[in-house]
Parts: sequence; C-alpha cells; structure tokens
Amino acid sequence: MTEYPTSHEGPQPGAGAAASAAANHAPGGFGLPAQPGRPAGVPAAGPSGHGTSAGAGLGQRPSATAATDSEGHDKAPAPSRQATRGGDGSIPGARRAPAGAGAASPAGPVPAPAPTPGTAAGTVSGAAAPSGAAPGATDAGSGEGSGIPGAGDASSAARREGDRLRFVGAATRRIARGIDLDEIVLGLCRATVPTFSDAILVYLRDPLPVGDERPVGPVVLRLRRTDRLRPIEDLTEAAAAGAEIDFSQLPLLGPQGDLPAAELCEIRAGGALAEVLRGVRPVFGSAPTARAALPELLGSEVTVPRGQRAVLAPLRGRRRVIGAAVFLRRPDRPAFEQNDLLVAAQLATHTALGIDKAVLYGREAYIADELQRTMLPHSLPQPTGVRLASRYLPAAETARVGGDWYDAIPLPGSRVALVVGDVMGHSMTSAAIMGQLRTTAQTLAQLDLPPAEVLHHLDEQAQRLGSDRMATCLYAVYDPVSHRITIANAGHPPPVLLHLGGRAEVLRVPPGAPIGVGGVDFEAVELDAPAGATLLLYTDGLVESRLRDVWTGIEQLRERLATTAQLTGLDHPPPLEALCDDVLDMLGPGDRDDDIALLAARFDGIAPSDVAYWFLEPEETAPGRARRLARRALARWGLEELSDSLELLVSEVVTNAVRYAERPVTLRLLRTDVLRCEVGDDSPQLPRQRRARDTDEGGRGLFLVNRMARRWGATRLSSGKVVWFELPLPTGRADG
Repeated sequence: MTEYPTSHEGPQPGAGAAASAAANHAPGGFGLPAQPGRPAGVPAAGPSGHGTSAGAGLGQRPSATAATDSEGHDKAPAPSRQATRGGDGSIPGARRAPAGAGAASPAGPVPAPAPTPGTAAGTVSGAAAPSGAAPGATDAGSGEGSGIPGAGDASSAARREGDRLRFVGAATRRIARGIDLDEIVLGLCRATVPTFSDAILVYLRDPLPVGDERPVGPVVLRLRRTDRLRPIEDLTEAAAAGAEIDFSQLPLLGPQGDLPAAELCEIRAGGALAEVLRGVRPVFGSAPTARAALPELLGSEVTVPRGQRAVLAPLRGRRRVIGAAVFLRRPDRPAFEQNDLLVAAQLATHTALGIDKAVLYGREAYIADELQRTMLPHSLPQPTGVRLASRYLPAAETARVGGDWYDAIPLPGSRVALVVGDVMGHSMTSAAIMGQLRTTAQTLAQLDLPPAEVLHHLDEQAQRLGSDRMATCLYAVYDPVSHRITIANAGHPPPVLLHLGGRAEVLRVPPGAPIGVGGVDFEAVELDAPAGATLLLYTDGLVESRLRDVWTGIEQLRERLATTAQLTGLDHPPPLEALCDDVLDMLGPGDRDDDIALLAARFDGIAPSDVAYWFLEPEETAPGRARRLARRALARWGLEELSDSLELLVSEVVTNAVRYAERPVTLRLLRTDVLRCEVGDDSPQLPRQRRARDTDEGGRGLFLVNRMARRWGATRLSSGKVVWFELPLPTGRADG
C-alpha cells in the first residue's frame, strides 16, 4: 500500500478540483511526492472515465485497490455519496450534467482541466493553519483507511483552517490584552514566535504621533523590539549532533544570537520602503519592492533570507502608518504561503490599532499625572517647631487622578495649618474640584481664620461649584509656642496621635457634615500637642476597603503605629519618613479601592525659654521701649552680636505699627535656628516697600528691613496684621 503524506497547503481559490489534485501530486510539491506510474501533473481519472472526484482533488490518496483500464490509466473506485456529495446531493467541485442528459459514457478518461493561470505546480495555498508544522504529518482522524476517498483531505483542510483561525484569535487576544506600548509589542512578538515565524523585528515611528497630530520633519522608524526562536549556541549544538543546518541562511542571527538590524531608519520620500508602507498590505521579502525596502529598513549589511521566508507588514493605525513588522523564517522550515500574508495583515492591524490606543492612553495618563502632581504640594514647608512628611498613592494604575489632597500652610506666629481632604470620585472632575478647594483653603488660611470658619467658607465654595460637589476635610492649626492644636472636622476620619512613649490614640474630634451639604455648623476642639508626639492625618482610602469597614481600619492603623513605636524604642519617636512607609505597608492586595493621602507631623515645639513676648501701648515712646526689651532678651540668650541690627529693625517696624494702631502693639522674639521678630497691630493695611525720593523724610524703614534681614513679610489677620523678619544666628549659636 503506497503512502501519500497529507498536504499542508489548501486549494487555490478559484482553481478547479483537478488543478488542486495536479498541484498536490506534482513532484517537488510541499511534502507530496509524485504518484508512481503517472506523469507529473496528470490527475487520476474518476469512475467511468470522468475526471478526478472532489475528494481526490483535495489531495487524498487513492484507494489501495485501485485498478487500471484498458488504456493503462489508473481507475479509482466510485466515491461514497456521503463523502463526495453536498447537502443537495451534488458533488462539490464537479460539473453538473445538463437536465435530462443521460449518464456519461464510461469509455475512456476525460482529460484533466488545465491549472488556473498563476498557480504553480506544487504551490497550492489555501486556508490552512500558519505554515510551519512538520511536512508529511498525518492526522489519525483524517479518514485514512476508512475506505472513503477524499474524506481525509476534507477533514485535514478543515482542521488546518480551524488551526489558522484559532491561531489568529489567540494572537489577537494576546495583543489586545496589552494596555501600554511595550505590552502590546511584546504580545505581538510572543504570539508569533515560534508559532508563525522564527524571528520578528518591530519598528515604530519615533516619535509616535498622538491622535490627530501631524508629524513635522522626516519620518524616522526606530527598532522597538526583536524576538527570535533560540540563540545560535543551541543551533551549534544541534549541528554538532548531526543536524544539517546552513548557518549562512539563518535569518538575521548574529554571533551572539542577536538580531543585528539597524536601530534607526529614515524613510526616504519616493523610496521602496515608503512605497511598501503606503501600500499597507504585507508583502513577501521576495517581492521586487520588498527586496529594495528590507535593506533600507534593516540596513544594507543585513542579508535577508531568500525566497518567501520574510514578510514585511506595515503597521497602520487609524490615520497613518506608525511602523512596520518583519517576520522571518529559517530555511529548515516551510516558507510562508499566500495565506500567511492574511495572517500577517491581521496581526499588523490589531497591533497598530492597539499601539494607537496605547499612545492615546499614555497621553491621558501623562495629563492625569501632571494634573495630580500640580494639585498637590511639590514640597512641604519646614516651619519652626514641626517636621512634616507626606505620601500620596493613586487608587490604581488605570485611575491615576483622584480627589484626595493634603497641604501644610505656614501661619503667622510660627504656627502651621495642616489640611487633608477627599473629594468624591476618581476623575478629572474630582481632581479639578479638589484643586479649587485646596486653593480656597490656602487663601482662607492666609487670613488666619479659625479652623471652624475655614470649613464654613469651604462649604459655601463647594455649593457654588455645584449641587453634587461634596468632600470631606480636616483642618488643624498647630501652635509650637503653646504646644496646642486646634482641629475642625467636616466628615473626615479622625486623626491618630502617637505619643512619645509609644501610646497611640484616636483623637476625639466632632465628625461634622461633609463639605457641600450646606446649612451646617462646624465645631472645633483644642487639644494638647506634646513635644515628640506625631499626628497622622489621612484619607479613608488608608483604612477602608471592600474587605474591612472604616473603624476596623482605624483600629488597625492605631495598632500599627503603636507596634512601630515599640520597635524603635519608647524613649525616642520613630523616623518620620520610615513611619509613613510602614503605615502604607499595612495595606493588603485587596485594600486599594481608593486613593490615599497621608500627612504626618512631628511636634517639636518651641521651648518657653526661647520666646519673649510683650505688649506696647501705641505711644511715641513705644519704639524706644521696644529697643530696650529686645536688647535685654538678646543678652539673656547670649546673642549680643545681633543687638545693633535687631534694635534698628525693631525700631523701624514698631514705629510703623504705632503710627496706624489704635490698640496695643505686640512684640515677640523667637529663638530657633534663626532669630525671628514679629510685630502685630490692629490695622489691616499691609506695608509696601517703595523707593523714597531724596526730599522724603520717611519711607526708608522697609528698605532697611529688606536689606538687612534674611527674610521678611507681612500677613493680614482677622484682627489686623503681623509684620515679621528673620536674622541669621551667629555661627555655632543656632542651638543656643
């Protein structure tokens, strides 16, 4: 019994059954030797002298009991009705007899029809799976030995078609899973190597156009990623084991197993590469245009495999070509077929559209990141008597913007306002509302309004922004001189205070209603803020998730802070930055349902011995008395070197305050890392520096302050204003 391997190629579209049979049985055909005793290209005669049946035309081997007629031609047995007839009883691919015509005469065979023009013998391309399986492989379920001619080839062709569709479906799904550029390109490479090709090179435009942008300048392609079947060391071992491998024909493999292609390629207008990319459709490397385009893309020193072992597929997005992919096969593997161009086109289309979407997503993510970054403080201030640290985490990579924010605002008198808030939602709108509320809070803080009044004005602002604009907020003011903190809450989770001895407590703060509800009052409480204690302000994303309620999360946070303090020692507080990281480590895999804002404040305070405070009546003698009091304070602190500068500046600032004040003027000196002087009065008018003319008797006081002080400023308060300046301490005296 003569064996005929099953062909890996399907019938050529438009070709008759006889042409397919002739191609499949031609010598030199892919995996199919010529049938003994018959000239190449001559089909077997059907029963009663007719041409080849549909089953034989698909390349199915003839029955082992085939006989010959009187003229020496092989005779095939009559095909089965079930295997050769369609649903209507007709024979697929066979010509129908005219109505009323009798049976054909069995005397002699009918010559086979000529092959379709353009179809080469032995190269029949049909809807088969991506070529690359071992030639001559047979299928146990193909119908061989069943006695039904043609059934095996029909099932084999259907199987190959199914394999092809399954491959394209699996590859496109893998490509579509990518959400960014690298994932999509990696998905293309991993899906095609080694199933479809032995090597792949992906070139993309540099830079990639975004949306409707029109690129300016020459079009440049950059090698984005390469992949290949295996390094050359494995092939060397295979050759040593006796395998015959022509290393000169291996596709683009360098001495180290790499793909030595050009990194950059500038597309020349009117060149072969530009023509292929404009054509959009994939082409074989043996095509005339591709033979000139591939060296232009890969480099002139690169040798492209001969024959149909390279496919150049343009990557076209929604509006323009954004790159190209090159698929390569080794000479020990079957060459690409015509239908492989359809596979390459599908892969290129899905990849290009995915890259288009990834670029758009990347731009949106960049805008979101920039928006969120500008809405939050670039850096925290370092006011006197308190140290600060912060963290922000988005809800997820796909939701990079949110409504959580934090802030630290220096206030007059070395105080600092600590703010944390949360606007509902994770969208650009939430981030925009958050930015407006944060700006409003900063403006209100500079007016030195009480915390409850700040929340009241924020509530009014949220109602002006819209009826559905709601947020929670906690506003606290810390005074390092009095070691007290005043807190007002608007529906926000309560803060946690970690004491120096390791005890952590949840502060009892009136919860209040969220901002935006309207018509509610906010209540503030004043609490002790001992030196060495750490206050933790946070948003609900840290303590609440689908796995736990908010109060369970708050209790876990309190326990985590207490445990961290015990590990670092009870006589000194844990490092602030490490404490923030440790708090975030309490989050589990399913605990990231919301974005997180975290603000930690370590209270150092200012010792009473480093503060001097006086009231001065608004009289003409007030500047002289201020100079004497300042001189005595400097003598007590051992800072006599600053007496001349301090007395001159205090005299100028107090003189301006007495001129407009109606109530007593306050004078305060604070010794920290600098010497700070603050003069307050009840006049809301802020002083402005101006250049005095030669004939003016005044107007030079602030000019002197600006020239001699390290920093100075004026802040309007609800009860007036404060003018302050700072002088650097002498070297080695910063700590008193």
